[in-house]
Amino acid sequence: MALNGALAGLVAITADPLSPTAQMATMIGGIGGVIVVVSILSLDRLKIDDPVGAISVHGVVGIWGLFAVLLSNGDATFGGQIIGIVSIFAFTFVASLVVWTILKMIMGIRVTEEEEYLGMDVVDCGIEAYPEFKRS
Repeated sequence: MALNGALAGLVAITADPLSPTAQMATMIGGIGGVIVVVSILSLDRLKIDDPVGAISVHGVVGIWGLFAVLLSNGDATFGGQIIGIVSIFAFTFVASLVVWTILKMIMGIRVTEEEEYLGMDVVDCGIEAYPEFKRS
């Protein structure tokens, strides 16, 4: 969670790193760090699979970062930021759909039920990644 908070702070300020003061940038990053924790916990409660928090870090906090641009950049508009969010989502959705469809046709994107049961660490590496969590 701490690493996701640090990443979220970086993602939040990346939308416009030049306009804010150092203090404003710290505040924007700090808020991003708090948002990511709330987002991860919320997605878990909603049973949305995001094992490393990528949706929360890059998606949710990325949206916060785009809106935070309005705090320090006088040329930015709310409508412009909304258009940016929709454009980024549309591009990402279409590009991902194309890539995953091609991967599914060429090699498949799921492991077998047996491989899933064994765990991919055992299948790919031949060892248990976390033996201390093994059921007795």
